[in-house]
Amino acid sequence: MAANANIPVIDISGEPTDVARQLVAAAEEHGFLYIKNLGDDIPAKDIDEAFSLSTKIFDSPLEEKQKCTINTKNRGWSGMHSETLDPKNQRIGDFKEAFNFGEFINGKAQQPLPSTILPYEARYSAFADACHGLCHKLLYLLGLGLGVDDFFSSAHVTEKGASSSILRFLRYPPTESTTHSNGDVRAGAHSDYGSITLLFRLKGQAGLELLNKDNTWAPVPVCPPGTEDDPSPPILVNIGDLLSYWTNGLFRSTVHRVVFPDGGSGAVPGETSAGPRYSIAFFCHPVGSVALQPVPSERVKHYVKEEVSHDANPYAERKVLTADEHLFMRLKASYGDLYDTKET
Repeated sequence: MAANANIPVIDISGEPTDVARQLVAAAEEHGFLYIKNLGDDIPAKDIDEAFSLSTKIFDSPLEEKQKCTINTKNRGWSGMHSETLDPKNQRIGDFKEAFNFGEFINGKAQQPLPSTILPYEARYSAFADACHGLCHKLLYLLGLGLGVDDFFSSAHVTEKGASSSILRFLRYPPTESTTHSNGDVRAGAHSDYGSITLLFRLKGQAGLELLNKDNTWAPVPVCPPGTEDDPSPPILVNIGDLLSYWTNGLFRSTVHRVVFPDGGSGAVPGETSAGPRYSIAFFCHPVGSVALQPVPSERVKHYVKEEVSHDANPYAERKVLTADEHLFMRLKASYGDLYDTKET
């Protein structure tokens, strides 16, 4: 059995400069971290309600979901095998179903929704707002830790323009009722596209792994040691490609996947692949028109001068992109056929 991933757990209720230091260290070394003691940012009861809202989406009739099929704005429903996160190595698309909410305006989704969930629209919107608020806090702290204060957070202020932030609900079918072959994965190996991701998981549900620096896969426990009795599992936060790009590779955008935890792979004591696996991800993006100029941090400048390589950040010496251009580049790799059309 592979050793669990060594990811720090950070108490974000602490003194801000100390929390900022811990966040930057984790972003640089691991690209992943857990956060706990959220206070009023996202109470445990709100997370519980979000998972209840998740089942309402996936229990909707198929014809209702198909009316909301994912489009080139990365919004809507995607069924089994429609997304292939690791096209070079997957023989078949991901074993998952997902629904992406884009930004809400005055509590209203800017996309078609299944009629069965329309009565709960304001609740999905409220959870998305809470996720964005927490991301804004974390981005400010990451800026503080680099000595640039609100450089990141100010680029994510929704009043400045639209962004491609996505609230994504995911359902993976039960392993025991899913026909698959050795080597198949539930979600292919990938790094995330945006600034940072918040990942919410349910206790006892196995499957997530990350790629260590030595190219070995390590399971990521839902509840790391010391958090087993918390009201809800700590939120898993990871750095996305965009923030790695923005820092010229100083912050790691770590590759991860979701596996069928068979034969010890992906297994964590106390976790199981029996029954469906649900998770919720909030992919935070800056305002789409923001130019991804290198962050004006001495630490970043030093890293670029002394340590950066094309392996650490393959985009480091390419032209400056906007946030939207960067996202389109990544989405086309996963949904190539969709992005070859003019559908929006």
